[in-house]
Amino acid sequence: MPYPTLQGLASLPKPAADLVLLGDLTGRYAAGSYSRLGHDGRTVTLRGNRQGISEHGHRITAAIACHVARAGGSVEQLTRLLLHPDHEGGRHARDIALRSGQARALDYIHRVWASAVQTVSATVPVDSRDHAYELLAALRDQIETTPWRGERGRTALRVLRAHLTFAETAGGPLHHASERQTAEEAGISRTTLRATYETVLKPYGWLRRLRAGRGREGSTWYLALGTPRQHVAPPVLSRSRTTQYPPDPALEEWTTPETGNAPDIDSTVLARLMAHDAFAHHGLGSTALVIISALHARPTQTITDLIASSSVSRATAYRTLRRLAHHGLVHHHGETWTLTPRALHGIGHSPTSDKATTDTQPAQSWDEIALRHGTAGTAARRKALHAAERTLYRKALERLAEHRSRAVVIVRDGCQVLVPSVRPDEVPAAWHAPGGRVLDPVTGRSSTEWRVATDGRLILITPADQRTYDELAAAHTQALSEWESAS
Repeated sequence: MPYPTLQGLASLPKPAADLVLLGDLTGRYAAGSYSRLGHDGRTVTLRGNRQGISEHGHRITAAIACHVARAGGSVEQLTRLLLHPDHEGGRHARDIALRSGQARALDYIHRVWASAVQTVSATVPVDSRDHAYELLAALRDQIETTPWRGERGRTALRVLRAHLTFAETAGGPLHHASERQTAEEAGISRTTLRATYETVLKPYGWLRRLRAGRGREGSTWYLALGTPRQHVAPPVLSRSRTTQYPPDPALEEWTTPETGNAPDIDSTVLARLMAHDAFAHHGLGSTALVIISALHARPTQTITDLIASSSVSRATAYRTLRRLAHHGLVHHHGETWTLTPRALHGIGHSPTSDKATTDTQPAQSWDEIALRHGTAGTAARRKALHAAERTLYRKALERLAEHRSRAVVIVRDGCQVLVPSVRPDEVPAAWHAPGGRVLDPVTGRSSTEWRVATDGRLILITPADQRTYDELAAAHTQALSEWESAS
């Protein structure tokens, strides 16, 4: 069977051609289409057949659109492929045309095409797992050679390196991570993390969130590899009124930033240390992280070299080096600076000179450095706070899953009558029975089909009842009418 071609372009890849001609034979795009999370928030229930088929067809259509966009096709070519009567992959688009008309189907195809073009333009095809690791390695090199100026830029570096760690674990640029998980990995607060997302990483094209997390699932992220727009570090925001004047070319003053454009750090070292309490906000901080990473990448550097490799200003570099030297983590030999032999373990080394010994208090561990700066226990407190927030959030999800009806049932003349509660969010205390059951005010017996939700107010229908919200609303109206006629 000949594979479909795009006019003026090469043939589609075989997997894409099979998807167009035969549809999703392997069920690759069916995951999650025919099932959903149950009302208890834990079990999985089946979707309606029509709803599952529709979602499955949409995923197939979106995949075909991405293949056509990656091959350099157009929306007209995609339309011909989808509306061809012999192409099983276009069944969903043809069903829309039959149900709602040709104009509605064309509008749907154009929306899918626009989304596919946007997705393809910000991604690169990954042929194999080895190719994925090559792309991640290239991104790591790009991160390490990008000038991350200012405190905001260095914080963004920590967050981006945390996402790179998640991506390496996942085996590709597509990965899942929650805000709390990323904040713990980067050693920062969630407030700082959100600000970094919105002001640096998303606007400058380093990171894209494909889907926001919900329930027990983290957000879906994509590390933007090979995007057309070159990645840049955030510019330093100057104040509106400054005491410094711009350089004068006539006086042959400098024309480039002080930090230069030749950064070179070892982000692996940064990823290993950034979550420790010693590098918290009021501790050594992000500046010490990048200086240590730069000195590990190139062991012996002058202050000028270090300013360029770490993208740190001269004053900040001197101040940070003095702080590191105070803990015995760096050595100063003439004009050059180096890390002490066991600096990466937080164990300082005291120089032999008496003067240096009196000015230096070598640390024995990173924990000791954190104690000196008063940041010990920051990571533990952050994790405890996140654990408490997760617990409260899951309890809230369980309560929301139980709020499926706002009425009670009583027996009147041998018939069960659905009666709305006095208030939609309140159940009278007289109707509460032990074990969370609902007490029938007429017979005095507990109902087997109804119980009180965990918040003590709303009435919960049994899990066997899978009525939709519209069906419950219709039943509510009918019960109200029956109750008024019975009274």
